[in-house]
Amino acid sequence: MIVAELERALLARYPKTNAESWDHVGLSVGDPAAEITGVACALDATEANVHRALEAGANVLLTHHPIYIKAPEAFCPPGATRPQCSAALYEAARCGVSIISLHTNLDRSHEARICLSRLLDAAPASSLEHVDDPEPCGLGVLATLHDPCSLRNLATRAATAFGSDPRVWGKADRSCRTVAILGGSLGDFGELAIAAGADVVVTGEAGYHVAQDLALRGLPVILLGHDRSEEPFVDILMNSAVDAGADPRHAIKILNPCQWWTVTKGENL
Repeated sequence: MIVAELERALLARYPKTNAESWDHVGLSVGDPAAEITGVACALDATEANVHRALEAGANVLLTHHPIYIKAPEAFCPPGATRPQCSAALYEAARCGVSIISLHTNLDRSHEARICLSRLLDAAPASSLEHVDDPEPCGLGVLATLHDPCSLRNLATRAATAFGSDPRVWGKADRSCRTVAILGGSLGDFGELAIAAGADVVVTGEAGYHVAQDLALRGLPVILLGHDRSEEPFVDILMNSAVDAGADPRHAIKILNPCQWWTVTKGENL
């Protein structure tokens, strides 16, 4: 199988037309005609993950986050004055590693919807973009918890499922049944969650004023961390690559490192 065949199969499953207009999905760097020796799947297209792919014998790095949204001015070795994507692109080209990314086109998929819901032990009903119709693809998930619980217990469940130390806005004893879930950044999707009647929103990150405003309006917010909220999508990438024809014996998962940490002074609820 060659790189172009893998990209074509992946984009047939997650069409570019489903990606946001600003997004950069598909092949970013590499030889479309190269024979694939292995596929390494990761959340981020970093220089370190290029090297990890090589160490595993893979010449394709399949990621969720694109290597860039806007291309850097130059592709150069690492340097503090340039964005890290500059070095990642340089290393990928130098080492012969092709980078393919599935970002907001994967976010809109039914696979992402099911994945996020299962992690919270919930039944997905629809996306947040199409709450009246379960069939269309769309960003976010509106789901019903199989076992309704308090906000405190849901946050604990989310912490375990996503491997996160979440920041929580809202009263700990708030009852939660209908949950809105959005991997990555919340943006203005809190408004869609309120309109859909959600009891809580679980997401990666949100600005202070956004989270505060939603909590004061009666919608608690659980912030998992952008990376932790989307790390489960790497399993979707793995399955999709194998389904597309990649040799499962040479498909590997690169675990996302702990890139940030928290200091806890104690319970404050």
